[in-house]
Amino acid sequence: MAKPNSKAPLGSGGRFAALKDKLASQPGVTNPGALAASIGRKKYGKKKMASLSSQGRKATSHPMYGY
Repeated sequence: MAKPNSKAPLGSGGRFAALKDKLASQPGVTNPGALAASIGRKKYGKKKMASLSSQGRKATSHPMYGY
């Protein structure tokens, strides 16, 4: 998982992690990851969010273990 950084480049996963951490601290939020994904889809659209997700997975994959 990427380090939380609200100024990280798109696709690195840092912005998503920062938003998820911010949402987790707010009362009433039970699933901050799902809420962050929903906000991202609303902001960037389904296609762009899928592309960013793919880039984030590639950036955090481990070549030795295949994930």
